[in-house]
Amino acid sequence: MAFKEYREWHSKCNLKIVAENLIKRGFKAKCFDDVKEAKNYILSMIPQNATVGVGGSVTIRELGIIEDLESRGVKVIHHWIRGLSPEDSYRLRMMEISSDFFLSSCNALTIDGVIVNADSSGNRVAALAFGPKNVIMVVGVNKIVYDLDMALWRIYNVAAPMNSRRLGVKVPCAEAGYCVDCDSADCPVRVIEIIERKPQAGDYHVVLVNANLGF
Repeated sequence: MAFKEYREWHSKCNLKIVAENLIKRGFKAKCFDDVKEAKNYILSMIPQNATVGVGGSVTIRELGIIEDLESRGVKVIHHWIRGLSPEDSYRLRMMEISSDFFLSSCNALTIDGVIVNADSSGNRVAALAFGPKNVIMVVGVNKIVYDLDMALWRIYNVAAPMNSRRLGVKVPCAEAGYCVDCDSADCPVRVIEIIERKPQAGDYHVVLVNANLGF
């Protein structure tokens, strides 16, 4: 039996509910079953002469959107570049916030449309709340949770350990795979942002994809 069919059907139902609730909260939301279609939709929203900032998002990089934009000649600003000095990294993060478009994902999205993120430096959550004229957030079905408590649990015990492991940061969760409530200087959860409704300034698109994307 094709059990995958039932899982995909259930995920699709959840994404539809989330999209409806996001729209009620002032966001623009659209669901996709196909990753490639979602990617093409995102690319179609970005004009040639735009500047595009990219936050610290595994999802955006998994989709290959940066490379596609750059191949079109679009100016993409991001700080995931090896060998950057702290000063250059800070400068690029500030430029991301003032871009025409900002691309990111989230750490968790509740079924009733509340977006939850955590940061270490705070540049990504700052951009998602205020700065860029247009925010495009891409969310895989793996980030949908029931409520705010589950969103916070996911941040501490799923997103933070995997990101810390990816970055090679020497914090306990990168070894244990779950939060141990450390007081490390490199703690990945230093700023938590809860977006209840679309921020008043700018345009906000949430692209929901029936696939596992990012951490």
